[in-house]
Amino acid sequence: MQLSARKELDAVQRRLTSPSRRLALLAPPNAHIPNVFRDVRGDRDGHRALFAQMQRFRGQVYLKDGAIKKTDLIDGHHVVEADDYSWHLLVHDENGMIAGCIRYQAHDMRSLFLRLSVFSTAIAACPQWGPVLKQAVHSEVTLAKNLDLSFVEVGGWALAEHVRGTSEALRMGLAAYSLGQLMGGAVGMSTATRRHCSSSILRRMGGQSLEHAGTSVPAYYDPQYECEMEILRFHSWNPNPRYMLWVEEIRQSLQHIPVIGDTAWALAAAG
Repeated sequence: MQLSARKELDAVQRRLTSPSRRLALLAPPNAHIPNVFRDVRGDRDGHRALFAQMQRFRGQVYLKDGAIKKTDLIDGHHVVEADDYSWHLLVHDENGMIAGCIRYQAHDMRSLFLRLSVFSTAIAACPQWGPVLKQAVHSEVTLAKNLDLSFVEVGGWALAEHVRGTSEALRMGLAAYSLGQLMGGAVGMSTATRRHCSSSILRRMGGQSLEHAGTSVPAYYDPQYECEMEILRFHSWNPNPRYMLWVEEIRQSLQHIPVIGDTAWALAAAG
């Protein structure tokens, strides 16, 4: 292993064991929680409180970044439909405040109509690139079905200023690979902004452009978020080889973090 990669791995390992930053995972309603998770808690009030804090935190971050306007918030919360059906990985700082979050939405492959967020993007409505995007997404969905894996969308990525530029950004992104592995494997995609180099970080981890018939879906300007965006695909079993050990470390760590369901049913589902 190259020296620089070794130093980066050591830094992530310190973060994984550091008491100053703690992870928690919110489960969606009535989710099947794999029994690989060792600390499953059914706590309706705790789940709702953290869920609300997450949406408020994300709203504050996006508002300060200029990605949204104050009128886009609901009582200070950044609310999107996908939140209600998704897993949410949270990182708390040394003061117990949410300092980062990411959304992991696993779609029901039995549904005849997948309600994918990617089809609500600006590029999906483009006469030139919309059809290419739809065909590229169809290819990824077909791959997931053929391999009997989950198809997921990852989004809602937000980090507080004091943890940007640390290994936390990398850990949150790599956690998508680790979660996918813990949940049986996943084919996924993410709509990522070029703001704060988010899309380049995801590419560094192994994310790739969506493609159809050898044509890549290009970056595009999103008028809602007023920035350049990219739609990237990833496969949970195939991160950048440089980060394989990182993904394994994070996967091991995630098995021991609190997984909070919104009802006591979560405890039965995990057993």
